[in-house]
Amino acid sequence: MPRNIVVTSALPYANGPIHIGHLVEYIQTDIWVRFQKLSGNRCLYFCADDTHGTPIMLSARKQGIKPEQLIEKVHGEHQDDFSSFGVEFENYYTTHSKENRQLSEDIFLKLKEKGSIETREVEQAYCQSCSMFLPDRFIVGKCPKCGAEEQYGDSCDKCGSTYSPTELTNPRCAICGGEPTTKTSKHYFFRLGDYEKQLKEVLASGHAHPSVLKKLDEWFEAGLRDWDISRDGPYFGFKIPGEENKFFYVWLDAPIGYMASCKNWCEKNGFDFNQVWNSPDWELYHFIGKDIMYFHALFWPAMLMGSENKIADKLFVHGFLTVDGEKMSKSKGTFIKAQTFQKHLNPEYLRYYYACKLSDGVEDIDLSLEDFQSRVNADLIGNLVNLASRSVPMLKKKLGGRLGEMDEEGREMVNEILQAKDSIAQSYETLKFSQAVRQIVNLAGNVNRYFDRQQPWITVKEDKEKTLKTLTAVVNAVNALNIYIKPVVPKLSEKLEKILGCEEQGLEDLGILPEGHEVNKFKRLMNRIEKENIEAMIEESKSEQKNSQDAQQTQQQENQLDEPLAPECSFDDFMKVDLRVAEIKKAEHVEGADKLLHLELDIGGITKNVFAGISKAYKPEELEGRLVVCVANLAPRKMRFGVSEGMVAASGPGGKEVFLLSPDSGAKPGQRVH
Repeated sequence: MPRNIVVTSALPYANGPIHIGHLVEYIQTDIWVRFQKLSGNRCLYFCADDTHGTPIMLSARKQGIKPEQLIEKVHGEHQDDFSSFGVEFENYYTTHSKENRQLSEDIFLKLKEKGSIETREVEQAYCQSCSMFLPDRFIVGKCPKCGAEEQYGDSCDKCGSTYSPTELTNPRCAICGGEPTTKTSKHYFFRLGDYEKQLKEVLASGHAHPSVLKKLDEWFEAGLRDWDISRDGPYFGFKIPGEENKFFYVWLDAPIGYMASCKNWCEKNGFDFNQVWNSPDWELYHFIGKDIMYFHALFWPAMLMGSENKIADKLFVHGFLTVDGEKMSKSKGTFIKAQTFQKHLNPEYLRYYYACKLSDGVEDIDLSLEDFQSRVNADLIGNLVNLASRSVPMLKKKLGGRLGEMDEEGREMVNEILQAKDSIAQSYETLKFSQAVRQIVNLAGNVNRYFDRQQPWITVKEDKEKTLKTLTAVVNAVNALNIYIKPVVPKLSEKLEKILGCEEQGLEDLGILPEGHEVNKFKRLMNRIEKENIEAMIEESKSEQKNSQDAQQTQQQENQLDEPLAPECSFDDFMKVDLRVAEIKKAEHVEGADKLLHLELDIGGITKNVFAGISKAYKPEELEGRLVVCVANLAPRKMRFGVSEGMVAASGPGGKEVFLLSPDSGAKPGQRVH
């Protein structure tokens, strides 16, 4: 009996292009979905752009457009990229939708009613220069768990730990580079720990791969922490019901986007959303990368449990992509955008190569460019495609283009291919794509050896009946192999189906083609990969990176307002600031701080201690005796390393480019600066 299946992939963030690392997941999912459809099952594939959060808001601001305009533009680009690589969704939607807002509010209110949501005051990172709370991705520092540098404020890319932004070591604002302060704010929390027992029961039932469960056990042992699901404005997202300047954290409404995309499709196509999403008559599967396991294996199912929605039957998790054994690199040209790849190479080459590498595990897969060229040329083109190009033109031109009987050896060979159906189908079903492809390629190799033994290019001159038997067997073999490989290279298979005169076939169509079946004129299917194609792609990727860097540098030179303006102040407010000439009497590094210097200032007989974030630009010995401008009447502020009693005036983007303001020669400590 045909199955009813709903499938989702993780939502790509609407703040940049799709690249070959992203495509691992979407190609993996698409192959599985296509296999289900090939098997006669109803399988609906839903996805959407993840559109909320501060990065979207700030990116739009830099471009001088509204966030809605940015996400609409990126949405079109993402759809084009997916289409180019044969990734076919039932619905590719957006999280910035009325369906997502309604579902997010509904789930939140149900959780709140159940007692799974609570509020409490929290200390949050706040940037005084930018006049805003710093969301997770706009504060960087050392991971509090493993010490990895340059990690964001919500999770560590290196060790996978999650934490709050205030736990980062040596934090700094990712916008201006300044050291953040802390400020108290009311936040909403989801009580994840309330669902620990239910989560363990679900996971024990085979919800995910054993290697995923091992990682989840580590998190259970560490203890499930309450999850902060709110963010303070300014923020691009959905307002929390009953609040004016508090928004749902993007990770709350992002996975709900799966449901919203499904709901939108159901309403357009006359289906009952609740039946499709929550009914036991429909299976539900999520495909994700290992970097977001915590959210999808813990937070997301707990939210669904608490709001009385169905959770996924299984969570399929894949690893990352490396290129030639290393992390994708912009400088080396291996950070390749989907658009760049398709300019130089057939996208189905990448689909095929990923299928050769993918299994049901979470191990990283490597795109070895040399191996990529070799496998595509030898196995896909030299083996599978070559069978069609060797047999169909000869059958059409020399023997009238119609099939006859097969000889005994040919029939046995074709039957062996047909009998592989269950084995290949099981490999697809269990995500062991590399196993399926290997079996298909081996079967194709057997057919090529049969073709070479029969030597039809010779027998066609003296024994047309024998030749017809040979070519009939080969064409039948090609047809069966084409059905098997169809989920991997659908566009190639579609072309080959037309040539074979066997359009729109599924697994149920496997069998012997009847005598008299006519093939069509052969058309070239694929070209071999040349080394020059790969080199040109790499060079273009390098060029894109350089152009991007040049554009950023130009923007910085032309636009000195890279940081947002602080709120307006009145003239009277400004006059409260007492700027004075000061002499730096002493300067020294601050132990434990990577950019702070401790300055002892003489302001006309008054001594003040100031901590300034200028150690990347100045050495202490360069500063002693130098005259600077300082804010003399700034209220003392307690910092981790002591009390700062003022502020020195400087300009520049930060880091090594900080320039202290100095008074004209002849100025004396204590003089007022007007």
